[in-house]
Amino acid sequence: MGKAKEHGFSKERLARIDRFLDEKYVAAGRLPCAQFLLARNGEVVHQTILGEQDPERGVKLAEDTVYRIYSMTKPVTSVALMQLVEEGAVALDDPVARHIPEWKDLGVFSAGTGPYLTTPPSRPMQVVDLLRHTSGLTYGFQNRTNVDAAYRKLKLEAMHGEHDLEAMIDMLAKLPLEFSPGEAWNYSVATDVCGYLVQKLSGKPLDRALQERIFDPLKMVDTGFHVRDDQRSRFAACYDAGPGGKLKLQDDAQKSPYLAPPRLLSGGGGLVGTAADYMRFATMLVNGGELDGARILAPKTIELMASNHLPGGKDLTELSRSLFSESTNAGVGFGLGFATVFDPPQTLIPCSYGEFYWGGAASTAFWVDPVEQVTAVFMTQLLPSSTYPIRRELRTLTYSALMETYG
Repeated sequence: MGKAKEHGFSKERLARIDRFLDEKYVAAGRLPCAQFLLARNGEVVHQTILGEQDPERGVKLAEDTVYRIYSMTKPVTSVALMQLVEEGAVALDDPVARHIPEWKDLGVFSAGTGPYLTTPPSRPMQVVDLLRHTSGLTYGFQNRTNVDAAYRKLKLEAMHGEHDLEAMIDMLAKLPLEFSPGEAWNYSVATDVCGYLVQKLSGKPLDRALQERIFDPLKMVDTGFHVRDDQRSRFAACYDAGPGGKLKLQDDAQKSPYLAPPRLLSGGGGLVGTAADYMRFATMLVNGGELDGARILAPKTIELMASNHLPGGKDLTELSRSLFSESTNAGVGFGLGFATVFDPPQTLIPCSYGEFYWGGAASTAFWVDPVEQVTAVFMTQLLPSSTYPIRRELRTLTYSALMETYG
C-alpha cells in the first residue's frame, strides 16, 4: 500500500473510489459491504474495506473476509483445463464425446417437454465450445426455453443438492442442446463440464486437482469448495436485492450450506475465497502465467485464453442468446474462460485492448489489463449481479485515477 504515485496513480483520485462506494452503496444500504483491491505491476496500490461482512451480527468487513465467488470460479477451472491442454492430455479441437462417450448422440432441441424431438447438430461439440460457452448447453435459471425448464426440474446446478459431478454429466446426456455447437453464445454449465474433464483427465477429484495445480502453488490459502472450521468467523453473509433496494438475507453466514463440503464440485460456481487470494490468481494471469516462481501456464497459453474465440470474430451482442449477462457486451468477445475486450471504444468505458475479466452472481468481479499491468478484484455479497452497474463504475473510477499509462 502507499505505492500509488510510484505506480502512476493519483492518490487523491483513488480516494474517490472509497467515497463513491460508501456514499452510493454501503452507507446507502444498497450493499452490505465492499472490498476493492487494486494492483499495478504486481503491487497493491489501493484497498477499500467498507461495511459489515455479517450485518445480522454486526461483524465488520475485514481484509481477510471469505466470500462466495460463484462464477469467478470459471476462470480458475478454465486455467486448470488449459494446464491439461499444455500437457497433451486434451486438445481444444477434441470432440467432447471423445472424453465423455455418453454424449456422442446429443441432439439439438426441436420441440417437446420430454421426451424431446431433436435434430443432429451441424458439427460435434468441441472442448473449445465448453470454454467459450458456444456448446449449446444452458443454465436453468435463465427461464427462457423448454431446455432451461428441464435443467431446473433436475436441479442440475444445485451444488448442495443430491447429485455429484458424475451424475450431472449423466443427466446432461439425456437432455437436448439449445443449439448446434458454435452457432451462438449462451452462458451455461459448460464450465462445470470443464471441471469434470479436469477431474477425469487428472485422475483426481476436482477439489484436489485445483488445490494441487493452482491453490497450493499460488499460495491461495483461503480458497476452496467450502468454508473450513477455521474460516467460519471470517465468512460473509449473502443478500438478495429486495423491494426498493433493501437488503434481504439470502444465506446466513453461520447457517450456510457452504460450511460443509458440497456434493457437486462446481467448476462453474462453487468456490469461496478472499480478495487477496483472487488477486494472487489475477497477478499470475497478468504476469503471463507465473507468480513468485510458480509457473501455472505458459505466456502463449495466457495470450490464447485472452483472445476473442467467438466465431467470425463477433462480439457478445451479436452472438449471445443468454438472458444473463455480466455486463454490457459491445466490443467484448469471449476467450477461454473469461470475456475479453477487442474494441475498446465500443465499450464506452476506459479500458485496454486485450483486457479480460469476469464476475460472480453475488456482484463480485475482477479484471486483468495486460497493457497497463493493472489487476483489480471487487468483493461484496449481493444477488443478482445485474442489480447495479458497479463493475463499469469501478473501471471508470480506476482509470480516471491512472495518470501514467503504458498503452
